[in-house]
Amino acid sequence: MENIFDKLLHLPLFQGVSQERLQETVEKVPFHFLKFRKGEKILSCGDVCTHVRFIVSGRVKLEYESKVLKFKISHELEAPEVIAPDYLFGLDTCYPFSVRAIDNCGILQLAKQDYVAMLRTDDVFLFNILNYLSRNSQVRKSQLLNLGNASVLERLVMLVSAFTSQKSQNITMTFRQRDLCRILGTRRPALVSAISFLKDNGLIDMSDSSTISIASRHRFINQLNTTE
Repeated sequence: MENIFDKLLHLPLFQGVSQERLQETVEKVPFHFLKFRKGEKILSCGDVCTHVRFIVSGRVKLEYESKVLKFKISHELEAPEVIAPDYLFGLDTCYPFSVRAIDNCGILQLAKQDYVAMLRTDDVFLFNILNYLSRNSQVRKSQLLNLGNASVLERLVMLVSAFTSQKSQNITMTFRQRDLCRILGTRRPALVSAISFLKDNGLIDMSDSSTISIASRHRFINQLNTTE
């Protein structure tokens, strides 16, 4: 069975770090291990990101909900994974989503000031977070530049890509069609046609006309020939 250190080494923020080096760091830096029960809230939308948080056991559900439009998107993350370190720095450090434990799970967290101190101890830690942040920024800019020429299908892929991460599972979108049309910049017939195509090709499931489920993010994005 993998220990916590083995799981952390699978994360982008610790790639290239030896287990010995990571264990030495954890012993010197005040990591805190928190346990959450099934259904327990871990973070609320609007909470300030004061820690970098790693899922080291179990699964969590992240949920975004528009305050203006009837649109909600959720996805699941399974250990080992990091919860949106993008919001640790910058002008907006508030999480735009809520996080809840799907089953009993463990979260390893490190305060921002301690994480910054850790970055100063080893260039590998520093370059990993810089690469993580740069990659996310570049992907989103690339998507925006291609938005004008994108089809409705491609815009749906961009939307899913923007609100989820590479390891996201069980993605669900709940919406009012006219609001999703506003988000995608399209008309209802084009949206209905795109959704029908996705359903017919087994890329989504629909429980009703206002709920889309995506079991495989990788298949959904790659079968539409859209790269992240």
